[in-house]
Amino acid sequence: MKKRGIYYIIAWVVVLAVFNVIVFAVPHEIAGYNRLTGSFWIGYAFIMLFFFGQLVCAWIALNGEKEKVFLNFPMITISITSLIVMGIVGTTCMTVPFIPNWVAIIGCVITLAFSVVALAGAKAAGEVVGDIDQKVKEQTFFIKSLTVDAQSLVNIANNEEIKTEAKKVFEAIKFSDPMSNEKLAMEEAQISSKFAEFSSYVTAGNVDEVKAKSSELLYLINNRNQKCKLFK
Repeated sequence: MKKRGIYYIIAWVVVLAVFNVIVFAVPHEIAGYNRLTGSFWIGYAFIMLFFFGQLVCAWIALNGEKEKVFLNFPMITISITSLIVMGIVGTTCMTVPFIPNWVAIIGCVITLAFSVVALAGAKAAGEVVGDIDQKVKEQTFFIKSLTVDAQSLVNIANNEEIKTEAKKVFEAIKFSDPMSNEKLAMEEAQISSKFAEFSSYVTAGNVDEVKAKSSELLYLINNRNQKCKLFK
């Protein structure tokens, strides 16, 4: 786990230690009642369970790349909220000596059930968003990659005529629809092939061929963009 995880663990240990100090520093008997009843231990056990469950959620959420941490952040929020709610329910069980054990168990189990469902939903939502984000990256890779290559050609153009043509191609690609589609595979293959030829002529400084390939490329790019609109 990275530094952010280490800091989180330190904070978690401090909170857990403070909680236990407060719990066991209070006298066992208050106002003539022994507070260490069955409901006390039930509440304490569930609070401990939620403490360690929250740490597991934090480990899962923080142990990854920044994008994964962002997508899993709701897990941390929900786990902390669940811990607070369980803290309230469990503390009630621990401090009210006449609460029946079965009532304490039911209250804690219901809180646990709602927390598990909420966490499962957050994790599932994060995975769905992650899958969509990955799909978008794959569908936009062609244009983004081609834009970088076109920018490089502008930079290496060795005269103004070639630079002008390279800029035309660069701007046409830059402002193209970034989303690819499997139905555009043939068009994009043609663009890639023609761009490779265009690139070789720019590098060689062949003005006539650069102009000819530039016109062909602009036509292919425009044709691809027009078809993109049909698939939306």
